[in-house]
Amino acid sequence: MREATTEPIARVEDHVNVTHGLVALAEAEPGRPVYAVRNGSGGWLDVTVASFLTQVRKVAKGLMGLGLRPGDTVAVMAGTSYSWAVVDQAIWFAGGVSVPIYETSSAHQIAHLLASSEARLVLIGSEELRSTVQSGANMVGGKNSGVEIYSIESHADLEEIAANSTTVTSTQLETARKTAGADDVATIVYTSGTTGKPKGVRITHRNLVEGAANIVPFASEILGGAESRTLLFLPLAHVLARAVQLICLHRGVQVAHAADTSTLLEDLGSFRPTWLLVVPRVLEKVYHSAAAQAGQGRKGDIFEQARQAAISYSQAQQAAADGTGPGPSWALRGRHKLFSPLVYSTLRAKLGGEVQHLVSGASPLNPEIAHFFCGAGLPVQEGYGLTESTAPVTLNIPGATRIGTVGLPVPGNTVKIAEDGEILLKGPVIFDGYHGRAEDTQEAFDEQGYFRTGDLGSLDADGFLTVTGRKKELIVTAGGKNVSPTPLEEAVRAHPLVAQAVAVGEGRAFVAALVFCEPDQVRTWASQEGLGELTVTEVLADQAASAALHAAVQQAVDKANERVSQAESIRQFRIVDAELTENSGHLTPSQKLIRTAVTEDFSEVVEDIYSA
Repeated sequence: MREATTEPIARVEDHVNVTHGLVALAEAEPGRPVYAVRNGSGGWLDVTVASFLTQVRKVAKGLMGLGLRPGDTVAVMAGTSYSWAVVDQAIWFAGGVSVPIYETSSAHQIAHLLASSEARLVLIGSEELRSTVQSGANMVGGKNSGVEIYSIESHADLEEIAANSTTVTSTQLETARKTAGADDVATIVYTSGTTGKPKGVRITHRNLVEGAANIVPFASEILGGAESRTLLFLPLAHVLARAVQLICLHRGVQVAHAADTSTLLEDLGSFRPTWLLVVPRVLEKVYHSAAAQAGQGRKGDIFEQARQAAISYSQAQQAAADGTGPGPSWALRGRHKLFSPLVYSTLRAKLGGEVQHLVSGASPLNPEIAHFFCGAGLPVQEGYGLTESTAPVTLNIPGATRIGTVGLPVPGNTVKIAEDGEILLKGPVIFDGYHGRAEDTQEAFDEQGYFRTGDLGSLDADGFLTVTGRKKELIVTAGGKNVSPTPLEEAVRAHPLVAQAVAVGEGRAFVAALVFCEPDQVRTWASQEGLGELTVTEVLADQAASAALHAAVQQAVDKANERVSQAESIRQFRIVDAELTENSGHLTPSQKLIRTAVTEDFSEVVEDIYSA
């Protein structure tokens, strides 16, 4: 199949903008809890839609009192929080355009975003960010050096902004709220910059509202009913988390926020979400930490048997759903039932005990890990999207899930595969263009108006999309072989000792890989091997320990190589004594690999591989 379309369920009238959904929900169900905030003693307080709307209107009036006019841009640099939810809506109520900035951004990155978006009002999530924002503004100079910075860290900060509302009437606010139509820009979201300088993606009210209106009925079983709730911990500066928050508001799903991931397990236990939005790295860490905690000996054996049973059970269920198998055998059902109270229930309890679905996005998820969670009673629905598609544009849903794919087109959207394998998209969620970059916008679309994603993929006979890699990341070896690095890297990364794997080999005789180990897992592994609790550095410095670690990683490489031809296989690898993190400049805030930064910073290691 070269093209797949899902017919739209809902259309949005031209006068509608993002604020209409909130107003309509407040009129229909004013007492419905749509958010939850901490009560200061380990629990949560409900925030009804009526209370939320009242606070939004107060803050919106305050922003207008500070000089915000319809069409003006407002930058928000904050962690995931309830305050973010308030100011996001308040900016739209005042007729403004929001510009999210990751709180980890440097002054230079902030300078680029402020200059490009022309935002002169910046809302920050903590006072620690004030000097960084001001430094960025000073780099821009001119009118942007005079930015006004206000904190939204606490309820008191929001009240302080709202206090500027004395000269703004409710009529003026309502006029401002209705200024923007469906095709006006609601937010400018800057790309993660994995392949160059971030570009401002103009996302319209239609992108957000029509996208939500179509996905709510499509994913209704995931989103749940009146008692449904989710805990957001991904950055709200990322389009995926922000779009999901808006989808929840349209559905009436209660949302709590966890900006500090160090307390995530406690938050999950106290809030008890019914579904979660995650990135693959989160699932990988839970998967590997569960195995590490089981350790060796009898507990380790039980976990390994439970792991295999969960994967086999899920694979058998998938085969039955696809019509290629009879489903789990009686023997497999028996093993699966045996391990449920021993292993799977513990895993479910760690996520709060009530999670029914896990929605994974932002980067590829290893199918083996997906099968494990599904088999353990935590179904994973993987989706696909980009900033430019106001993610997600495809999604697996209950009853139509195919692990290893990213699902079917969300209603209203079309996925097409070009002759060269590039994924092309069309639909109401596709962005308006790149802010101030007309040439880039023109190049982003083909002659038929399809957005060129830069991703490579395929559609199966039923319209499920599989993403195989990035077009620009294809490795062309000296022998002319085109190699997509993503599947190889994903397979190697499935090993508990591996945090990241980066394939190299452009113009070289063969494909190789740089392997970056997971420090905690290496320490546990070294202890289990009788070497003591050694760090990665200490392991690599010891000849015997280093040889054992390399042998363990070689197993992961061999397994990855089973998926590809000999010409595409990883012939050599090097374990690099370093961590790839957002702070090191090698990962985006959504944990995507910045490949060029890795290959540039570790070029000496690459050269060593090919000079050996």
